[in-house]
Amino acid sequence: MHLKPTADNTIVLKSAREIAIMREAGKVVAETIRALEEQAEAGMSTRDLDQIAARKFQDVGAESTALGYFGYPGHICVSVNDEVVHGIPGPRKLKRGDLVKVDVAARYHGYVGDSTHCFAIGGLETLSDRARQLVQVTQEALFHGIWQARPGNRLSDIGAAIEAHVSANGMNVVRDFVGHGVGRNMHEAPQVQHHGPGGRGPVLRPGMVIAIEPQVNLGSAEVRMLEDGWTAVTVDGSLSAHFEHTVAITADGPEILTLRDED
Repeated sequence: MHLKPTADNTIVLKSAREIAIMREAGKVVAETIRALEEQAEAGMSTRDLDQIAARKFQDVGAESTALGYFGYPGHICVSVNDEVVHGIPGPRKLKRGDLVKVDVAARYHGYVGDSTHCFAIGGLETLSDRARQLVQVTQEALFHGIWQARPGNRLSDIGAAIEAHVSANGMNVVRDFVGHGVGRNMHEAPQVQHHGPGGRGPVLRPGMVIAIEPQVNLGSAEVRMLEDGWTAVTVDGSLSAHFEHTVAITADGPEILTLRDED
């Protein structure tokens, strides 16, 4: 989730104890996303999804890091079809074949987990072939980026790997939004671009924890903001997909802290 940019450029390395707590926060987020995908169905509103997440947080003693952030009114972000990011939960009714992105960030025992999952109402079989490919390519691109999140690489190697995979499939990475560091706060340094070139930026070190979250459009990479001041949509009405994981950089390589059990 990236609602507003962070101003502090200090990269805070996390201890093994802190990463262990963040692993638990990541489980809370992953289980919330599981509940959202399992319970989402045609006829529900995006506000209904927000309330599912709110109840999950309450049940385990977690809190949304989105609610009230610069005035944001939802517990999570719910973006549908051509909505790229930061869709505000509300009365919009979901329909079979809608492509839904749920961006979930929660603080648990003082630390944050942040993840986004993309799914279709009624299952991926309700989508066109090209829309299914969009979902697949975006998720693959995220994992291409995660693979680069290892000690000794440069920060921009992550974005270069993401963009290369997306471009090879004739799609476009959104450049208006970035990933970010995660820790006690939802948004910490560094900012993580999802495009190249590689070989630039800080050297990655064990203890860094970052959220990598490419948004990919079938059409133009350009976006525009709706009047609500939050929701970004594609300029041409094309579909957009979004996946995100919180990733710890360890001596042994990247560890995804927000994986669901079946992932």
